[in-house]
Amino acid sequence: MSEFGRMLRSLREAAGLSQPQLAKQVYISQSSLCRYEKGKQTPNSSTAVRLDELLNASGQLRILATGNSAPDVLNSDDRDRLARTIEHPHRLDERSVTALADVLAAQRRLDDALPPRLLIPATTAQLDTVTTLVRHAAGPYRAALAEVAAEYVQFAGWLHAEIRNDATALQLLTEAERAADEIDNGVLAAQAVNFKGFLARQQKRWQGVVRWFLAEHHTPGASVHQRIGAAAQAAHGAGEMGDRDGALRLLETAETLLDTSGDEPAPRTAYWLSPTFHKLNLGLAHLALKQHDVAADHISSALDSLPLDQQRADWTTEFRAALETTQKSQ
Repeated sequence: MSEFGRMLRSLREAAGLSQPQLAKQVYISQSSLCRYEKGKQTPNSSTAVRLDELLNASGQLRILATGNSAPDVLNSDDRDRLARTIEHPHRLDERSVTALADVLAAQRRLDDALPPRLLIPATTAQLDTVTTLVRHAAGPYRAALAEVAAEYVQFAGWLHAEIRNDATALQLLTEAERAADEIDNGVLAAQAVNFKGFLARQQKRWQGVVRWFLAEHHTPGASVHQRIGAAAQAAHGAGEMGDRDGALRLLETAETLLDTSGDEPAPRTAYWLSPTFHKLNLGLAHLALKQHDVAADHISSALDSLPLDQQRADWTTEFRAALETTQKSQ
């Protein structure tokens, strides 16, 4: 079954629709819909868009069917304005900056559910456009554009980290860290360091895990939710190194911060830092400490709380593998 077919079937079932019911609404035969779900046939772009709209897939089915991940979030006026801005960067205005930020936000939301390799081509092209604009722009909105550019570099680094293109990811994340420092944005700087910690975790370099996540935790300007996640992930690294006391202290720090964070929202540029996400990382730390029951409870409840289209997303792979480990040990 193809990625498109898996998502189509999952969304159809979540909507409570049978194959005949959905096929009727899309004006196709049930046999065609069956072939789509089994991965034996790919719909044309108009059918993919119709399926996407009916199942509230936010563009995900369209992208999987067409291979075009550039989110369609701009109206014609915005596109015309951006074209003029690219041609005349010194005329940069607030609406152009907002439009570029909206495109980036849409890409990041797609990354929650789609394979990162589908997003890299469009993101790379958008990054080149934004960084070129920053170099040549002037006026009162350049600072806001520089913040968008710093986030774009960070996101590109994250996408390469996800597919384990480690050298490119590290280069981009170092650039993102430097860009965040230049605009004095502690949240973006902390997140770039966090993604370096993620890379170290994939490489099982546990000293690097502790080092990078502690650096994130202590980054000036980091949000409370970044500090919670950093402490939990540093605890995971310490546990894997056999430093049980250090891991327990870091876990206590993370849990205390989580208990006292109240209704503090996650930063806009790190919107995924929710209590559910924190439970996933706390689960990894408890697993490193051989506390299998606690780890299983954290990870399973968090995975079950994710939106349906994210529960099998690429970024959940390590958490699903960790859950399997806990279940085998019980």
